[in-house]
Amino acid sequence: MDAATLGAVGTIVVGLAAAAAAVVGQRGANRASQSGAVLGGYSTLVDNLQEERDKVRAQLAENEVRLAAAYAELASERADKALLQGQITALTVENTQLRERIVELGGQPT
Repeated sequence: MDAATLGAVGTIVVGLAAAAAAVVGQRGANRASQSGAVLGGYSTLVDNLQEERDKVRAQLAENEVRLAAAYAELASERADKALLQGQITALTVENTQLRERIVELGGQPT
């Protein structure tokens, strides 16, 4: 082969090598771009989940406070009910005693 042919073949080989390197480089860039997009999406998803978790925790804390208040109110109402039940019992006993006293005094119980 003469020098011109070798030069032409060398130019073709170098061109092919450069083209192959460009293709490989572009594939690597695409992978890096896709990887960045995936990581960015993952980061956003994690941020959204953390925000939602914080909201749920705040709602849980609020519900715990409301539940404690409801239990306190129920306990108060039960105490009031027990007090009223005691008053009813005492008045019923007193009424029975008063009716018996009326009968002892010669009257008719109502």
